[in-house]
Amino acid sequence: MKNLIILTTCIIALGSSAVFAQNKHFTMNGTIEFEKTVNMFAFFEKQINKNNEDFLRSAFDSYKKTQPQFKKLKSTLTFANNKTMFTPIESDAPDNGFFGESPVVNQVNTIADDLTTGLSINQKKVFEQNFLVKDTLRKINWKITSETREIAGFTCRRANALVMDSIYVVAFYTDDIAVPGGPESFTGLPGMILGLALPHENVTWFATKVNEVPVDDKALAPPKKGKVVNNQQLAATLKNVMKDWGTYANAYLKAFIL
Repeated sequence: MKNLIILTTCIIALGSSAVFAQNKHFTMNGTIEFEKTVNMFAFFEKQINKNNEDFLRSAFDSYKKTQPQFKKLKSTLTFANNKTMFTPIESDAPDNGFFGESPVVNQVNTIADDLTTGLSINQKKVFEQNFLVKDTLRKINWKITSETREIAGFTCRRANALVMDSIYVVAFYTDDIAVPGGPESFTGLPGMILGLALPHENVTWFATKVNEVPVDDKALAPPKKGKVVNNQQLAATLKNVMKDWGTYANAYLKAFIL
């Protein structure tokens, strides 16, 4: 009799779970508002070395007295039919003076991803020139953890990864948005990435609002303007342009390719 009661309880519990899963709502289309935050003090500090310290240290001290520590930039991610379009919103804020042209402290990518075919088209602004980078989606070896946090009203699970051999990435995704996309070039988790951090680069992207709305196909149309290249060709071009830049070349190259 006791075993029968236990069996009956299990069947009821399983049945309830199945009904809950069937009734659970998944967001499949809409727009996400993101805020990118750059810790300018930390970024500036990293540019100081023994070769430029006499000048940059005093410049940094003056910078901290007149400029905010965090630079904030807005962007949107539109999604539907397993496609996404990441679009920066132009800022009227000043370029923060020093290192204002650095891709780390700006937004240089407008990216259309087709998550079904695995194709990514990125209109990348490199100083005054636009490139149209057509290539496959970045393959990221994510390691999902048990840690969770709330972002824009969604419970998100943490995942960690290493990209470009040295850049540590922390992402928070929700499977309530059943699209494996995310901001910038980060995709490949079992749901939408709503939070992203590059701790050692002092940069984060976090969703501030998710709008479940119908999305027109035109809103997902890939960008078309720019010199067409793939990732390998872009890297070769940038290395050639920056070959005489010394130590600054590596930081710019990494940021543009990211």
